[in-house]
Amino acid sequence: MSVTHPDYRLSQLDQLEAESIHIFREVAAEFEKPVLMFSGGKDSIVMLRLAEKAFYPAKIPFPVLQVDTGYDFPEVLVCRDEWVARLGLRLVVASVEEAIANGVVVDDGRTTRNRLQIGTLLNAIEEEGFTAAFGGGRRDEEKARAKERVYSHRDEFGQWDPKNQRPELWSLYNGRIHSGEHMRIFPLSNWTELDIWHYLDREQISIPSIYFSHQRRVFERDGMLLSESEHNPLRDGEVAEERTVRFRTVGDLTLTGCVESTAATTAEIIDEIAVARLTERGATRGDDRFSEAAMEDRKKEGYF
Repeated sequence: MSVTHPDYRLSQLDQLEAESIHIFREVAAEFEKPVLMFSGGKDSIVMLRLAEKAFYPAKIPFPVLQVDTGYDFPEVLVCRDEWVARLGLRLVVASVEEAIANGVVVDDGRTTRNRLQIGTLLNAIEEEGFTAAFGGGRRDEEKARAKERVYSHRDEFGQWDPKNQRPELWSLYNGRIHSGEHMRIFPLSNWTELDIWHYLDREQISIPSIYFSHQRRVFERDGMLLSESEHNPLRDGEVAEERTVRFRTVGDLTLTGCVESTAATTAEIIDEIAVARLTERGATRGDDRFSEAAMEDRKKEGYF
């Protein structure tokens, strides 16, 4: 039940929740074959919770799609499977490994698995015939994310043109597409990282354990703490050591850094984020550090 103030105005979280639920219902009514892109991270889990509320007591009327790099954190995959099983959802896994084997994308030994997700995702959308794909992007994450509309048009090649987005006055969304095109939908556009954590705390939502403080062997590279792993061999001069850390975001473990932290509960994480000066992507995502326009370049090609 929503909590209201004495003057009967909805709280900020209730307003954000209502907007997101409205978006889910609009898309389900308007598009023939939507799908929810689900990484198993905190944002996609909040999306899944909102979708659950939007259609309760019925089941969520669309599948979830995960692009598996082969380098995902095991804790994230466990949490993904728990959510899918609890809600009785159809899970579509688009594997980068399979895409490489089938010639859909080319592994040249230099391109990261995160970038190889692009072709893998676009191939899965085309093969399954999805006309709309929900993503967990938020405008506070990164400069390119801030340019997004709630309904983000993608052409027949799956590409995004930031200069050719449709107006969304009065929250009216234009979902018209031609054959072969699709929409990316961002129900969390107006949420912040702090909003996400307040919602996780309020709803008591289960998320991967690596978001909370734990002991992990890490090493420093390019100003980030990366996990020791067979997929992440140490370079000359790098030394792995055990530290108390947590992750602010999850993704390809070879590129996703952690931060030193003792925050072991959602309340402690909220206190920590409230004074943070960098967004989670700016602080811990190596794939956003290649250039000033790294995220925008990937999004133009079809990234999330």
